[in-house]
Amino acid sequence: MSEHIAAPTDASQQPPSDDAAMTDSQLAEAKRYGHLELACTLADRALDVAYLAVAAFLLARPIDAWLQGHSLLGRSMSLRLAVLFLIVMGLHVAVSFPLSFLSGHVLEHRFGLSRQTFGAWLWRYAKRNVLAVGLMLVLLLGLYWMIWIVGPLWWLVAAAAFFLVTILLGQLAPVLILPLFYRIEKLDAPELTDRLSRLAQGVGLSIEGVYRMDLSAETVKANAMLAGLGRTRRVLLGDTLLSGFKPEEIEVVFAHEVGHHVHRHIRTMIVIGVFYSAAGFWLCDRLLQWWSGGQLDYAKLPIYTLPFLMLVLTLFSMLLEPLQNAVSRRFERQADRYALERTGLKAAYLSAFRKLAKLNKDDPDPHWLDVLLFHTHPPVSERLAMAEKFAEKAR
Repeated sequence: MSEHIAAPTDASQQPPSDDAAMTDSQLAEAKRYGHLELACTLADRALDVAYLAVAAFLLARPIDAWLQGHSLLGRSMSLRLAVLFLIVMGLHVAVSFPLSFLSGHVLEHRFGLSRQTFGAWLWRYAKRNVLAVGLMLVLLLGLYWMIWIVGPLWWLVAAAAFFLVTILLGQLAPVLILPLFYRIEKLDAPELTDRLSRLAQGVGLSIEGVYRMDLSAETVKANAMLAGLGRTRRVLLGDTLLSGFKPEEIEVVFAHEVGHHVHRHIRTMIVIGVFYSAAGFWLCDRLLQWWSGGQLDYAKLPIYTLPFLMLVLTLFSMLLEPLQNAVSRRFERQADRYALERTGLKAAYLSAFRKLAKLNKDDPDPHWLDVLLFHTHPPVSERLAMAEKFAEKAR
């Protein structure tokens, strides 16, 4: 739900003062970047599905049989599950690394969007994967224990557990997870802090503080977000945003984030996520029954089913993604309208998103199918048109 606004490639420069539309050359470059980014996304999805299919139908049984031959692993299903998962994920990382390097490092440098050296990118890539694999390992061990103990209704219990995990991660993200990747410190800018705090007043939004997040070491992009849940909820402003955008532009971007709170979008997305997870786990249960010929013994669910479950959940997520994105785009439109209503800063709104389109190489009018399948936010051209219409109605 956060807004991404690009900063200039040179930290000493300020963004262009004009808010005119893209030139033909800028638009052509944005479209090239968008097309290459889309190609990388499609290739990544295809690679994920192909690899998990091979792991599920060709590799899982032989690897599990080999693991059972070791005395310690043969006696512990949990330990064997953990080792199988680490093998599957390790091979996955190795297979997908060239594409990750191309999309995450080469492409970003080619279009002047990254400041990272290869070593810095590799370290960040390694940390991200270690964190993701560690979290997934804990979750999958918990999932299999639910199946082994609960039996046929495991998918309902798993959906409830998913809800609790979502709440926990939402609380921990700004205080434990994000600091692993970015230096975050309290913002020492009283005027801007007061400006943002006023926006949060009267809407039942409690904010622990306003923080500065160091993004400039790795990217020219900027970010502003309302992160955390409950007592950990806080405002995070990228240093590139603070140095490159006017206070009015930062205010209207933050008002957009407040709009998500006012319209209860985060709460709604969590509830929707619980239903999605229940449907996905139920589908896994049905397909496991089919795979076992209707004779599934939940208490002895084989370890080699793990890649199959991962494949089913991956495909289910991909199929639901367009629907989730449609909901997200609707929420973004509501938050945009709220920002304009609350601040009345139409000019700041327009200039912020025009800078976004120019500086972030963001195609303001991408192909409708690209938007349908992958975009969580409306195209920039649509958001600018909405602001113009809103201003006309307000007159």
